Amino acid sequence: MPYLCSMSLTHEEIPIDFDPRWIAVLQRLRDQFGKKPELETILFLIGMNELGKVEDKFSKEQKQDLMHIAVCRLLSADGYYRLAGWDDDQWPMWEATKELPAWSAAEQEIIIKQHIIRYFEENKLL
Repeated sequence: MPYLCSMSLTHEEIPIDFDPRWIAVLQRLRDQFGKKPELETILFLIGMNELGKVEDKFSKEQKQDLMHIAVCRLLSADGYYRLAGWDDDQWPMWEATKELPAWSAAEQEIIIKQHIIRYFEENKLL
């Protein structure tokens, strides 16, 4: 029986929570903010990054909007959304371009985490 440490897995085969790239994202944010971030917090931070401005306080609705901006931005890489422009307050507006598959909650989480890794790599945040 082979030892676990002798197994060779590709990134696609490694469970996302053990993927070294995901761990690097979490460590980067832990180093910056002093604690391990929740997925919603990471989405909020990506939304703020996409908005391009930091405010001391966002309303609950604005926080939800920022997480929505993040999800749209992340899934735009697969063609599910496209940036349609900016509203009067200079918030990005996203338009659905194709229907999302009926992913389970677990599949959604994995896909979002994979896209967060890609976002951090593409934006040279790792």
